[in-house]
Amino acid sequence: MTADAPSALVEKSEPDGGPRARRGTAYPRYLAGKVAGAAVSLLAVLVTSFFLFRLIPGDPVKAMTGGRQVSAEQLAHYREEFGLDLPLWRQFTDYCGKALTGDFGTSYQFNAPVLDKITEALPNTLLLTGTAFVLYTALGILLGTRSAWRHGRLGDRLNTGLALTLYSIPSFWLGLLLIITLSVGIGPLPGLFPTGGMESGGKEGFAYVVDVAHHLVLPVVTLVAVEYGQTLLVTRSALLDEMGGDYLTTARAKGLRDDLVRRRHAVPNALLPTVTLIFINLGRTVAGVILVETVFSWPGLGGLFYQALSVPDLPLVQGLFFVFAAAVILMNTLADLIYPLLDPRVGR
Repeated sequence: MTADAPSALVEKSEPDGGPRARRGTAYPRYLAGKVAGAAVSLLAVLVTSFFLFRLIPGDPVKAMTGGRQVSAEQLAHYREEFGLDLPLWRQFTDYCGKALTGDFGTSYQFNAPVLDKITEALPNTLLLTGTAFVLYTALGILLGTRSAWRHGRLGDRLNTGLALTLYSIPSFWLGLLLIITLSVGIGPLPGLFPTGGMESGGKEGFAYVVDVAHHLVLPVVTLVAVEYGQTLLVTRSALLDEMGGDYLTTARAKGLRDDLVRRRHAVPNALLPTVTLIFINLGRTVAGVILVETVFSWPGLGGLFYQALSVPDLPLVQGLFFVFAAAVILMNTLADLIYPLLDPRVGR
C-alpha cells in the first residue's frame, strides 16, 4: 500500500487493536465504568447509613419506653434484644451482612421488618411524588422552551422571574401557606381542601378515588410550584446555547417554519442537561419529600423517615436512607447509560 493511500483504507487494514476496534469497545468500557462507580457509591452509602445516624443524640431504648419508669434490668434486656449491647464493629458487620440480602432489621417503634414498612409506604409516596414529577417536568420543559425561544421578551422575563421566586421558597413554608389559605380559610374565603392525610375514611370505589385526589391537590401543587422552576431554568439555558448554531440557520434557510425548527432541531440537541435533571428527579420520587409529606401528614416514606428520626429508630432510618440514596444513584447511572444514545460523542 502506498504512503498516500486514503485513510479509510488504512483503517481497514488495521489489526484488531486499531481505531475501529477501539471504537467498538468504547461503550462497553464506558458501561463497565459507570456500573462500577454505582456499586462503589452504593457501598459508601451502606457504610454511611450505619455510622451517620449513630451520631444522633439520645438513647433509642429510653425513647421507646415513652418516659415510663423502667428498671436498669429492663433497659439492658431491650438493648440485648435489639443488639445494641454488642460492640460497634459487630453491629456494623451484622448490619452490612443482612443489608446485602435485603434485610434491614426490625423497626424499634413498629416491631415489624423495616422492608415491610418501606414497601407499605412506597405506593403512597409514588402516588404523590410521581404525579408531581410528571406535572413539573412537563411544565418546566414547555415553559423553558418558550422562554428561551422568546429570549428577552416580556413572557421570558415573567416566566424566569416567577420560576426563580418559587424555586427559592422553602417547600414546607409554601405548604403551610397553602394550608392556611386553602384548607383553613381566610375571612370569607372558606377552606376548600383537607389540611392533611391521604383519605377521609369510610369511602369505597369511585368515591374513594375522588377523596384521595382531593387530598392530593395541595401537596402536589406545593411540589410543582417549588420544583418546576429548576427544570425551566436548565431547559432554557441549554436551549439558549443551541440557538446560535449554524444548523438552525440552515434549517430556516430551507424554509422550515419556526416552530418546526425549534421542535425538530433545537430542542432535541438541548435535552442532554434536562435528561440528567429528569433522571435525578425520578430517583427522588422514590425518596419522597420529607418536609412536604410531614407538613401534609402524607403517609409515605418521607413521613415515615421523620417518625423514625424522632425516636431514633436506627434500623428504619438506616433502611430508608439507603433506599433514598440507592434510588438516586441508580437513576443517575441509568441516565449515564442513556447519554450515548442521545449524543454519540458521549462514551467514546
